[in-house]
Amino acid sequence: MNNNTFSYLNFINFSQLNLWDFKRYATRIVDSKFPIVKLSDYIREENSKIKPFENPEEEYEILGVNNKTGLFDAYIEKGSKINQPYKIVKDGFLTYNPYRINVGSIGLKTKNQKYKYISPAYVVFSCKKGLLPEFLYILFRTNKFNELIRDNTTGSVRQTLSFTSMGNIRIPLPSLEIQAEFVKKYNDKIKLAEEQEQKAKVLENNVEEYIEKQLGINCTNNITHTKEYRYLTFYDLTDLSRWDLYKNDCNSFVSSKYKFSKLANIVTGKPLYGAGEKGVKKKSDIRYIRITDINEDGTLNDDFVSAEKVDSKYLLEEDDFLIARSGNTVGKTFLYKKEFGKCIYAGYLIKFKLDTQKIIPEYLLYYTKSNIYKQWIASNQRANAQPNINSNEYLESPIIVPSIEEQRKIVNELSKIKEQIRLYKKQAEQNRVAAQEEFEKELFE
Repeated sequence: MNNNTFSYLNFINFSQLNLWDFKRYATRIVDSKFPIVKLSDYIREENSKIKPFENPEEEYEILGVNNKTGLFDAYIEKGSKINQPYKIVKDGFLTYNPYRINVGSIGLKTKNQKYKYISPAYVVFSCKKGLLPEFLYILFRTNKFNELIRDNTTGSVRQTLSFTSMGNIRIPLPSLEIQAEFVKKYNDKIKLAEEQEQKAKVLENNVEEYIEKQLGINCTNNITHTKEYRYLTFYDLTDLSRWDLYKNDCNSFVSSKYKFSKLANIVTGKPLYGAGEKGVKKKSDIRYIRITDINEDGTLNDDFVSAEKVDSKYLLEEDDFLIARSGNTVGKTFLYKKEFGKCIYAGYLIKFKLDTQKIIPEYLLYYTKSNIYKQWIASNQRANAQPNINSNEYLESPIIVPSIEEQRKIVNELSKIKEQIRLYKKQAEQNRVAAQEEFEKELFE
């Protein structure tokens, strides 16, 4: 139909309607130098299933899907615990959660995943001749394709993408040779990122080894395991500081060079709990630091929020030291520097003022991020609905405090290693982003 007369209207032939849905016909147009094809012509749904409940004592290996790693080996379950047929996922098959596909919850089955069954709630499909599964999987994870997916989901409350709706999506489809070339370029970038991440991990292990060596740390383990009671662990009563259940891989740390001091001996004044304000997105020159804003390396993420009301008593000053008191990240630490800008801190954080005549703040930051301190955290958090350690308990936490000269030496060495770790992680992230952007740029115009 000629549409020149109505520049703001789009006419659709009635024969092309398969769902009465505005969003589907206001969809983005796909532009590419490659042929545009309908996805349904190149994929087939796979519905082969097993019935685990018919073999109640047999164990079944179950797959899962998330938007980070894609498909992964999730868990093993006995047939007696599974009351419905499960789908079979073979190598080369793709599977997605129809309720979470819009956030990238899709996976490709490869030889890396050893398990082979998945819940019937998932859509499982394979590729026909002319379409490489690896190419389609990468395409699925691009921002452009995510836009197309959102255009084709249905549902007013919970957006879903059925196999039929997915088949209506149109994609650029190069030749098999060019698809393979795209996949190789993408994988080369991802492999480089993984190598850089591995180098960062090696250096992180070096950090632990260096701290333990410089402080003369050894692990004493008076834990007893027996063949007769392989599900029981025995401890010496003299090693228990309280009657509690917690993960304890190392019974205690000892130092051949130093005596343990306490956090109370290197702080001034009383600890102060943070503000109980709600974080809001608004323009402000004062950041509201929450536990979730603190990265493991001591930096802050980009999720800037402000407090509904700012009380000046919570404003941080140079070298103020924060420790998380509650939640899954109890024990997370942060050293405030003026370069972060004006900040106040939230109620699940406790502020400690450091005596800089006794402790170099950066040394304490590195120490509290070491396995030595984390072991103390694991041993002393109260296992309620939420793990918790209060300010008085933190003041009793053991800290090795060498001379200022030795602290400075440790800080200088660790700063160099930490900077290299940050560099590797930054390069890895850049390569991951570049892999997707370059794939998308070459495919879409």
